[in-house]
Amino acid sequence: MSDKVYVTIDGNEAAAYVAYRVNEVCAIYPITPSSNMGEYADEWAAKGIKNIWGVVPTVVEMQSEAGAAGAVHGSLQAGALTTTFTAAQGLLLKIPNMFKISGELTPSVFNISARSIATHALSIFGDHSDVMAARTTGFAMLSAASIQEVMDFELIAQASSLESRIPFIMFFDGFRTSHEVSKIELISDDIMREMINDEFVIAHRKRALSPDHPVIRGTAQNPDVFFQNRETINPFYDKCPDIVQSVMNKFASLTGRQYQLFQYVGHPEADRIIILMASGCETAHETVEYLNNTGEKVGVLKVRLYRPFDIKRFVEAIPPTVEKIAVLDRTKEPGATAEPLYLDVINALIEGINHGYGNVRALPKVVGGRYGLSSKEFTPTMVKSVFDNLKLERPKHQFTVGINDDVTQTSLDFDPGFNIEPDNVIRAMFYGLGSDGTVSANKNSIKIIGENTDNYAQGYFVYDSKKAGAVTVSHLRFGPNPIRSTYLISHANFIACHQTVFLEKYDMLKDLVDGGTFLINAPWKPEEAWDNIPKTTQQRILDKKARSMLLMLNT
Repeated sequence: MSDKVYVTIDGNEAAAYVAYRVNEVCAIYPITPSSNMGEYADEWAAKGIKNIWGVVPTVVEMQSEAGAAGAVHGSLQAGALTTTFTAAQGLLLKIPNMFKISGELTPSVFNISARSIATHALSIFGDHSDVMAARTTGFAMLSAASIQEVMDFELIAQASSLESRIPFIMFFDGFRTSHEVSKIELISDDIMREMINDEFVIAHRKRALSPDHPVIRGTAQNPDVFFQNRETINPFYDKCPDIVQSVMNKFASLTGRQYQLFQYVGHPEADRIIILMASGCETAHETVEYLNNTGEKVGVLKVRLYRPFDIKRFVEAIPPTVEKIAVLDRTKEPGATAEPLYLDVINALIEGINHGYGNVRALPKVVGGRYGLSSKEFTPTMVKSVFDNLKLERPKHQFTVGINDDVTQTSLDFDPGFNIEPDNVIRAMFYGLGSDGTVSANKNSIKIIGENTDNYAQGYFVYDSKKAGAVTVSHLRFGPNPIRSTYLISHANFIACHQTVFLEKYDMLKDLVDGGTFLINAPWKPEEAWDNIPKTTQQRILDKKARSMLLMLNT
């Protein structure tokens, strides 16, 4: 494994890169923020790029998300390895077919850049509302927290699905992961070929509907047999977690990256832990390491395989010293006693303790909370506030973090000044106007840094649903160590303003650290620059002791 290749790509490309190479058919229909996955697959097919079997996959755009789901179902029944990409309402329209695909024990991987479901309002941004709405379909659910995990888990999901015959949802956070650009290790075609067992591919082929070996499938059943037949799937779901862990172990032997179904990070004798899924795990991981270095005893349990939920491995992953647990859900289920992950954790703890799994002998105090709906920021200071809540004799339950709930007072307080980012990470922000080239230029910059230096690099780009013509803010980080900061920059070393009109409208320097650099792209002559800057911005520059204010003449 010495010939490692590193690339700087976003989450959508990471998922599509593997999905395209280990499938024969991609049935697609665009929906934000998953559209790019289908677009990449379509582009590669048009260029004649082949999968690991030397065939150019068939990429077909259907008339709707429901049509794409029907095409996937039909293609799978014909024995082809088939995938799709979707999110939000698109996933909901696929649910009827998903029940059939899982009920017929047909392997496939659906790639989901998880997004808010339209409720009181439409939102194109990320949370787990859509995947939680699909959790009863019978699909296994594998959650990725970073761009590297997206690429890795796509391959792990495909191999696991083929062996277990359980179809998989491989999901990651919309925008926060789907559109984040990060430096990762590329999985080679050789490793993909090693991971995908031809024996299981051939078995999938042999189950195809064909007049040459006719079978009956998709019948209607009455009360005399339906119940009994429905229970026959149990052994497949019972074996699935073991299969996934076995595939993860094989993947580790090929790449050196070891994953667990439930991965604990933190103090071995932690008294408080947080349990959550997807990109929030990275922020919690980073914060836990910082807090433990200050004398705390805390940890985070990352849920990787959410369905089927392996109770034994879950309880075994929890340190026996844990007294209090906070379970964080990135969704809201109105009217329920609590959110989905919280309820699963409570049930798993009770059953696990009753069966004597692991070393937890008494039920810890468990509280639940919500965070990050519609891509609301989830930062280290919010993670700290959750741990601080657990310190209380009676921690707040059913809390929210990251907002000010002045209606039902569910919110936890947090300190916006709390900062854990190391000094060896360069943090730069660029303010631009949608379609002015700022985002594209910064994507190129972060790729150049990631692929031509030894630095790890991360880029994230903020724009609202209007996109073109609205304000964009590019957040770029790079440094010598892996970057787990899945949140916006709030302590920037460098800030650039690409539109001078923003100086009149926004507090451009509020996130600049003292002594940082402020760059203005302006049409002024150097001797005129200071007088053209608003007095409030002039004062900010003085207060922040900005080391330099550079002018790029836009003449």
